[in-house]
Amino acid sequence: MLQTEVAHLQEALTAEERLKPLSAFTGSLAQRVYGSLKEAILSLSYGPGDSLRKPEICTALGVSRSPVAEAVARLQADNLVTVIPQAGTYVARLSMQEVREGAFLRQALELAAVERVAETITEAQLVELRRNLRVQSAHIVDNDFAGFYQTDAAMHELILSFTGFKRLSSLADTSWVHVNRARRLILPSPGRVEQTLDEHQTILAALEARDPARARAATQLHLGQLITLLEPIAAAQPDLFDPD
Repeated sequence: MLQTEVAHLQEALTAEERLKPLSAFTGSLAQRVYGSLKEAILSLSYGPGDSLRKPEICTALGVSRSPVAEAVARLQADNLVTVIPQAGTYVARLSMQEVREGAFLRQALELAAVERVAETITEAQLVELRRNLRVQSAHIVDNDFAGFYQTDAAMHELILSFTGFKRLSSLADTSWVHVNRARRLILPSPGRVEQTLDEHQTILAALEARDPARARAATQLHLGQLITLLEPIAAAQPDLFDPD
């Protein structure tokens, strides 16, 4: 689906349709509101430049203005929303500079991780990765981009977790937050999900061979596709991006 078509579909969505219910999240009321809004922004249910109308959000989630205001303040600190006094709250446009920086940080973490994992991976861990890739393949058959995206992210999280370093995933998520939205623009591109699956299978083969250099090269090639594929989208749809 073309991104312009996605935008037209988004315009017709209500807040109830864009936001997941609070029962899908944990923590305090404000934390759950934050989780629902953040997920909607990262998934592009609310696209770059979209207005976040607090009364509609309150009604959709069944909450008062206070937890919504607290959640918006956190999203502003994440650089995911822009608050303009007397004008409104808007989803921040994408920044190629922030995306490049996030991709650089994530790549540094993940390349080191996959090298380590190639030397230590167990057969049980390989089974987890193989199962994950089978689910990815099923999502492609079903033309389920959202499901593929989630399973793709889970594969990378598995590799990071296999290092045994407990804080690595949270560090990667922090550096990757602006990249996550950008990746959602890329996956619907014709052939990209199939290509992504091929790249994942190449990484898995390197891990099965317990070859650190090969695993690093395959991961670097995979992660490096992001900027290459995103730059033409940024040029074609400048309204989604802030000028850097």
